[in-house]
Amino acid sequence: LLFYGDIPVKFIDPKIDFAFKKIFGSEDARDILISFLESLLGLEGDRRIAEVTILDPFLAPKIKNFKYSILDVTCRDQRGVSYIVEMQVQKAAAFLKRIQYNAAKAYVRQIEKGEDYPRLNQVIAVTITDFSLFNGFDHCVSRHESRETVTGQPFLQEIRHYFIELPKFTVPLEDLTQILDQWIYFIKFAGTLEAIPDKIRIEPIRHAFEKAMVANMTPEEYELYEKAGMAIADAQGVVQLAREEGIQIGEQKGIQIGEQRGIQIGEQKGRQEEAASLLLKQIRRKWGQVPDWVTAKVTSATLLHIEAWSENILFANIFEEVFSLGQSDRDADH
Repeated sequence: LLFYGDIPVKFIDPKIDFAFKKIFGSEDARDILISFLESLLGLEGDRRIAEVTILDPFLAPKIKNFKYSILDVTCRDQRGVSYIVEMQVQKAAAFLKRIQYNAAKAYVRQIEKGEDYPRLNQVIAVTITDFSLFNGFDHCVSRHESRETVTGQPFLQEIRHYFIELPKFTVPLEDLTQILDQWIYFIKFAGTLEAIPDKIRIEPIRHAFEKAMVANMTPEEYELYEKAGMAIADAQGVVQLAREEGIQIGEQKGIQIGEQRGIQIGEQKGRQEEAASLLLKQIRRKWGQVPDWVTAKVTSATLLHIEAWSENILFANIFEEVFSLGQSDRDADH
């Protein structure tokens, strides 16, 4: 039973790749994918999609450890013409090069032998960014293809790129008359809404809102969604720190510093968590139940303090003696 209007609901954020793939890459939601692609690619008449195959459909257990996911689909229009669409929302290193590489790889992997060239289908790469990518224009949706420089004619159309830059989307809710604008509004704002806007009436988009409802997720899916969101937030924080520290040596070097800092932070946090867990086990063996204040103190402490307390426990008779300030503790404070 779904409630709209005055009763608030919570939606997952489609800008997170896990959520995007769940909404647009589920086998029971092909109408969502078709409606979005037709509105973005401007498919009308006999060019409308007659059949879509999701090559790697959403399946939570399969993508527990993914860094970013690309949604691959093959489409066949009503003329019988087939093409491949790759959709990506997560930023990666060397972003534009990675996108072009993935599209070229999708084109090449269709055949194995040279005589099969006529079997090659067009590849369309769809990229949605939560940041401004191109500085030369202000429009949100852009199409990129190869054209002959004198005549401007597109003789080479086998690989085409579409970009949606969400920060450039400024259409207010009351002016959402175009289907594509409604889709972009959904992708950009669904994670902040508490109800399906009455202005959005097209059924596939309302279906997308239903797929995005937290209440319709399994506990496993929601846990993976939260982890994906935290991973993205952590990565953004590391890159920002790198940029702040690496202004004088360039952004690429800053990203490298950020990646190194992220590895160092992750390793240190892992050692701290392992040491805290071991100390709590030692306390539990010696005194039985561990008070909440002890757990809180241990889990929030530095690695050096935990190591010092692990030595104190050998001689302590009460909890307070474990945390008393000994020489090891004084060294840890410095």
